[in-house]
Amino acid sequence: MDFPRTSGILAHITSLYTKFGIGDLGQAAYNFIDFLKEGKQTLWQILPVGPTSFGDSPYQSFSTFAGNHLLICPEKLVDWGLLTQNDIIFEYNFPDNIVDYYVISEFKNHMFRLAFANFATGIDQNMAKKYSVFVEQNAFWLADYSLFVALKAHFINQRRHETESSDYLYFARKNSKVLSKNQIDDFFYGAVWQSWPRDIAQGKVEAIIHWREQLADEIEYHNFLQFIFFKQFAELKRYATKNDVKIVGDIPIFVAYDSADCWSHQDLFMMDSHGTPNMVAGVPPDYFATDGQLWGNPLYNWENHKKDGYTWWLSRISKALECCDILRIDHFRGFESFWAVPYSAKTAKDGKWMPGPGREFFDIIKKRLGDLPIIAEDLGIITPAVEQLRDDLALPGMKVLHFGFGTQAPNAPHNFATSNMVVYTGTHDNDTTLGWYNAADDETKDLLRRYLNVDGSDVPWDLIRAAFLSTANMAIIPVQDVLGLDTQYRMNTPGTASGNWRFRLAAGQLQSRHAEGLCYLSELSDRNI
Repeated sequence: MDFPRTSGILAHITSLYTKFGIGDLGQAAYNFIDFLKEGKQTLWQILPVGPTSFGDSPYQSFSTFAGNHLLICPEKLVDWGLLTQNDIIFEYNFPDNIVDYYVISEFKNHMFRLAFANFATGIDQNMAKKYSVFVEQNAFWLADYSLFVALKAHFINQRRHETESSDYLYFARKNSKVLSKNQIDDFFYGAVWQSWPRDIAQGKVEAIIHWREQLADEIEYHNFLQFIFFKQFAELKRYATKNDVKIVGDIPIFVAYDSADCWSHQDLFMMDSHGTPNMVAGVPPDYFATDGQLWGNPLYNWENHKKDGYTWWLSRISKALECCDILRIDHFRGFESFWAVPYSAKTAKDGKWMPGPGREFFDIIKKRLGDLPIIAEDLGIITPAVEQLRDDLALPGMKVLHFGFGTQAPNAPHNFATSNMVVYTGTHDNDTTLGWYNAADDETKDLLRRYLNVDGSDVPWDLIRAAFLSTANMAIIPVQDVLGLDTQYRMNTPGTASGNWRFRLAAGQLQSRHAEGLCYLSELSDRNI
């Protein structure tokens, strides 16, 4: 697709300020859209919205189709008669600028259980009918997801008071060659699906029937949460559309091993008959990590995907586009070739490149779904073959201005070879612009000051100006850079396992003066279409 000359802000929903300690789909999101409109910004880029697992990463979700129920707004549940005002009163004071996922999960899940109990009374017949339609229309993923999370909860609770039971010892013996003792404990007591009883781990029909009956109430609860999530998201998207704001979604190329997708479609991944991955995903050493990044996601069995016409991928992309107008595909290069690492490896250094599905995959997607508004995340080690695939498909790639003042000169604005791209000051994986500049060497700082003809007193806005004035059709700025925040407010540090994805705005932090600055630059650079 041809993208017009526009601009916008990167801010994940969790990063918005609410009194509940985490951004959600309520008034804070509507206020953010109002802020974008005030600043004449027409793009709102978010991160993946799936239910997160250990580490809270939106790129490691229990399902590629489901929504994160922590993003459900309790106040809207009051509006819909599922909760009372007294139900959402609490005394906990959440810290500014940080999301405390553990505490939030505890008290939000308590409220959601109350809402479900009220919904189950059947008083609201109209909502009950809409719920039934939702469950039926989404059965292709919802049935597996709700059973999956119900099973995890069941086995976690069952094993909570067990110490090296016979089931644990069997699992430990079977995996001792590929998992460390700590990993074995995490897998078993965290009820990763591979540790379940063999019949249900392998998805045997009789076992699925048994557990659907055994866990029927819990399954219904998770169906309810998904119904509420997508109802709230649909309302928010309508408001964004009404205000000429397009939501830029994000779809990770890979899925988490401990996910409903991997468990229920084991034939679509490179795994043995016991559900153990042969190879896992990562990237070789690069700018972000000297040892590479060992993501650990199971790799696709592309031959099996091809045999069924890429049905799972077609469903995945279609579902993602229900919540967004433009879709950023993370790690686009993996469709040309991907870095495959032995499952037992300690770092990503020992991997090798393997061929992806290439052009054929996108031809089938286009044939079935038409021209799609896709952004190709093409950062990292990009070969001419990857560039050729991106250009043949006429997909916009990405440029990061931080890189343009280091060793990656193509990211400098004067080297942009096309306008069909998205320019960022930095992304969710980068340091904030202020943090990056403060940590840069003197040579880099000097180059930036001379290149932009500035004194370095306000580097975040200097780079924002450079992004807006560039030839790139789309310019997207992390909200931290709009606010001029330093390193402690970055969203993610690749290669680290904890302390990420926690940034959130404080009350009143975004102000009209920030919108005025964005508006001025949009008008100056002809981005206020």
